Amino acid sequence: MSCKRKQNDRTSPSDVKKEKHWHVNINNSLLDASTKTALQKAWKERTSCRHGYVELDCNPFPHCVINQFLSTEDFVFNLEKELSQLNFHSKSNDLYKFTQSADLNDRMEPCITELRLVLLGQFRTWLSELLDVELEPTVDIFCAKYQHTDVLLCHDDELEGRRVAFILYLVPPWELCDGGTLDLFCTDEHGQPQCVVKSLVPSRNTLVFFEVSPVSFHQVSEVLSSEKCRMSLSGWFHGPSLPRFPQYIEPPALRHKYTPGDEKMLHKWINQEYMKDRYQIQVQQEFQENSEICLSNFLQKEKFQEVRAALQLAEIQWLTKGPANKRHYEYAELCSLPQCVQECWKLFSSEDFYLLLSNLSGLKLHPLAKDNDSSDDSEDDEEGTARRQDCEDKKGLKRSTDGTSAACVGEVRRWRHGSYTLLHDSESSREFGLDLLLTLGCFGNIALMRWQQDSGGFTSYIAHGEDEELLTVIPEDNSLALVYRDTDTLKFVKYVNDRSSSHNHQEPPGTFYDFSFVYYE
Repeated sequence: MSCKRKQNDRTSPSDVKKEKHWHVNINNSLLDASTKTALQKAWKERTSCRHGYVELDCNPFPHCVINQFLSTEDFVFNLEKELSQLNFHSKSNDLYKFTQSADLNDRMEPCITELRLVLLGQFRTWLSELLDVELEPTVDIFCAKYQHTDVLLCHDDELEGRRVAFILYLVPPWELCDGGTLDLFCTDEHGQPQCVVKSLVPSRNTLVFFEVSPVSFHQVSEVLSSEKCRMSLSGWFHGPSLPRFPQYIEPPALRHKYTPGDEKMLHKWINQEYMKDRYQIQVQQEFQENSEICLSNFLQKEKFQEVRAALQLAEIQWLTKGPANKRHYEYAELCSLPQCVQECWKLFSSEDFYLLLSNLSGLKLHPLAKDNDSSDDSEDDEEGTARRQDCEDKKGLKRSTDGTSAACVGEVRRWRHGSYTLLHDSESSREFGLDLLLTLGCFGNIALMRWQQDSGGFTSYIAHGEDEELLTVIPEDNSLALVYRDTDTLKFVKYVNDRSSSHNHQEPPGTFYDFSFVYYE
């Protein structure tokens, strides 16, 4: 302990209990010469090795599982008691949801202090010898609790100076069906995570460590048990970082010009209220004030119901979109869509719909749309045109003969339990754009007949470099959301978790669909 008790003539039994000094070691088998030699050989040659309580595997990247890591069960029990009394703070963003303590380096509880000494002493020395790397005499360490629906999505742990990540599990008896596994990803030719190839089920007093590298992609799968708590101690040892790959840049999505349309299509599909000039003016005023608006009952009821039913047909080919460190959801192969869904797609891509969007938003998406930013100063107009033309040239866009370079990117998407998108450093959409989102089939709660925010699946907008949300768009049947993003606004779709359920028993719990388009002036 860090302070000395004042010496008294008499010492009560309770004082003795408070002053108990714990001493613990790492599993003795780790110190066995034959075990160390076998593990060092396997690590160097990047092969697998199982020796006593230790299992080392280099697929998909070097990692090691040590059962019965701490030598004394009584110590583990009391360590759990100390950790359970800490203050835990909720952490939630695009990547994770769980609760976590503050850094444990400043804690003075006896067991926490002793564990820190063991990690920095015995274990760091053993680890340095195994990796043949000099690790710094410091360790980052904190305690995390994962409970029902908590999750940590795919990431690589890379941060300057991190060399080895570790997790010490302090859990009740745990099974695969409880979730909360440590999932390891293999990578493709670009060094991007491809799929989970190994899942490690938490086990009490088991320590897992792995080398932090550009391919050490892993996740903590969602905790599915509503009764158990996945408590663990996690952290990093620091040392020289491994070489990094050049950052892979995804090719941009192909943009499409609007297609010739027929105004009759708008009247056939869209709620007639939104076709009235007076209503369009009101919508535009609200949109220009807030840069966002939700238009309920946007499609005519019969068309909406027809498309919603068609999206549930087995004939549609759904493809998974990744990589997992950026996104995980399904999108439809357009040629496999039923006719009514294809017609709805054509509606959002049509020239007449571009004009309607211009009238609703005030943006210049069609040459016939009124230019709200027009000026009598012809010189300023010429400079603005030159700037826009230069920007278009840099992006590879060609101004069409109709006088506008407006274009769109769109998908028909299916969202299910486990779907999400993440913010990412290489975000390619860092430009002005009008997001359109039309949701179908999203009755997440059978009793309330509407989607609940705690099920995830909502779209969150945040400012670049900030944590606070600017806007949240919750899925709502037949509601058209329009959001205008500037270059500093990013978005993600929150992980769809186990709380989601479906009113339609033909679909798995938590399934809904959307038409997602981005329009560029």
